[in-house]
Amino acid sequence: MTNQTTSVLNASASGAGLPAGAGMDAEQQQYLTFNLGEEMFAIGILSIREIIEFGNLTEVPMVPPFIRGVINLRGAVVPVIDLSVRFARPPCEVTKRTCIVIIETVDAEGGQKQQMGIVVDAVSEVLEIPASEIEPPPQFGARIRIDFISGMGKVNGKFVVLLDVNKILSIEEVAVVAAMNRAEEASPA
Repeated sequence: MTNQTTSVLNASASGAGLPAGAGMDAEQQQYLTFNLGEEMFAIGILSIREIIEFGNLTEVPMVPPFIRGVINLRGAVVPVIDLSVRFARPPCEVTKRTCIVIIETVDAEGGQKQQMGIVVDAVSEVLEIPASEIEPPPQFGARIRIDFISGMGKVNGKFVVLLDVNKILSIEEVAVVAAMNRAEEASPA
């Protein structure tokens, strides 16, 4: 499942399968959908780097509770966030379908790119959601913070919560993650 999803993701991110002349606008409409509990969420594929099997997590003391630990991804230390805990829910229960989605965020102040993993219950598929089918985030009644939501996509008569990956962590939390990376770069190999 994971390898198949990664292949679909790579083809979508590279533009394979898009009509001739389709550019960034078409890519911006593609989202990786995944489940957290019974709810479906989505992240734009341009923020996704890869999907890996859950495992080999190293816990780190004195970090916020939603940081599940770090993984070694081809020699780089990548923090792993439990989105369920970040959304003030119980931690994700690890099953055979649990995986880590590696995303890339951009620091609003310095423009620095930061990779992190997010734990999800299961990855579903890559969907194309036209801009005409995306509503603004609700101003009330959401089960997660409004600033985490970039919009609500309509898919087959149901809503999918579109997440803003650059808002999932606050400035202070990004500083904690960046400090973890700096500490790793400074330590001898």
